[in-house]
Amino acid sequence: MPKEKNKTQIVEGSRAVALTIKNIKPAFVSAYPITPQTHIVEDLAKFNVDGKADYEYVRAESEFAAASIIEGASATGLRVYTATSSQGLLLMTEVLFNIAGMRFPIVLTCANRGISAPITIWNDHQDAVTLRDAGWIMFFAENHQEAVEQHILAYKVAEKLSLPAMVNIDGFVLTHSYEGVYVPSEKEIKKFLPDYKPRQGQYLDPENPRSFGAFATPAHYMEIRQELNDDLTRAKETIEKEYDLYHKTIKTSDAVSKKPGRIDNGLLEYYGPKKPRTILVALGSVVGTIKDVVDKNKNVGVLKIKVMRPFPDKEILNTLRRIKAKNIAIVEKAISLGSEGPLALDIKGAIQGKIRAKAQSFVVGLGGRDITGKMIEKIIKETEGKGNELTFVGK
Repeated sequence: MPKEKNKTQIVEGSRAVALTIKNIKPAFVSAYPITPQTHIVEDLAKFNVDGKADYEYVRAESEFAAASIIEGASATGLRVYTATSSQGLLLMTEVLFNIAGMRFPIVLTCANRGISAPITIWNDHQDAVTLRDAGWIMFFAENHQEAVEQHILAYKVAEKLSLPAMVNIDGFVLTHSYEGVYVPSEKEIKKFLPDYKPRQGQYLDPENPRSFGAFATPAHYMEIRQELNDDLTRAKETIEKEYDLYHKTIKTSDAVSKKPGRIDNGLLEYYGPKKPRTILVALGSVVGTIKDVVDKNKNVGVLKIKVMRPFPDKEILNTLRRIKAKNIAIVEKAISLGSEGPLALDIKGAIQGKIRAKAQSFVVGLGGRDITGKMIEKIIKETEGKGNELTFVGK
């Protein structure tokens, strides 16, 4: 009999993430519910109660508590998981910096949502980008399938390098929408992601006592932080290598395979003509809308950033040099208040004085504002004109 092809299923984005985490088989899960993350942790709790998963599940009294609980569980050498959104992520801030500093390989899903005030429950990226300096690997998913892949990849890279990883999926746009997605089985995942076995000295052990996050004097603190920065920067090589290995190990069906761009790796993807006049740079689900516009315009391409930290500066520069676009529009759902888009700041810093293209910052979709094809076309037109340093596009 011919081998049965992998099957896709139409599921909510949150369910796809929950099924993936279940199949990854963490030993410990702790979370506090917050919209639009709630469906993920509800599904994980139900899997546990129904006997479909054997991880220990602790419902915390706050996001700060949830982060502290998984920090402690990771310190004992367990594979752990948590999820949050918006104000919940900000409430975790102190603990997230500690987790990175103590090098615990924790994976966290952020269902991206705008932050207060005023109060919003809808999607933008202001929550995640606020934590971009915390020392975490930061993935951003365009769609359900990429979200599934990035969670599996996040565990592999995190556990290999002793670094925490955050997978960002757009709230409601991905968490509450339904798409065709292939979720690898436990058996398939284990071929790529073996059981977690921390090395000696990476966890608390009464037989070999050690301290995590101990007091550091000025004679030592700077070198410790430099080591974290250097290891996070070098993680780019591991992400690319493991991304290739993932796609050799786990095969998705044709129904969910992405239309290939000329460049596609774990850090970024280019989609569009070989020599566009204008290139749009973005991350997250808005890339799907931009691709629809690109399909109708032979002079425009899109560069999708999959990983914001470590920032793939050299990879972005090499891609832009190869494409040779005259105009660059950085389109993002976040603003560094008093400046411009945070992704734009990173990209402008990476390319300044190295290529001649004009780069502009465009802020869209704050607080869940719909981003339409017409808005993207407006951005293209403005980029190809005189342009401004920063433009808010809301209609």
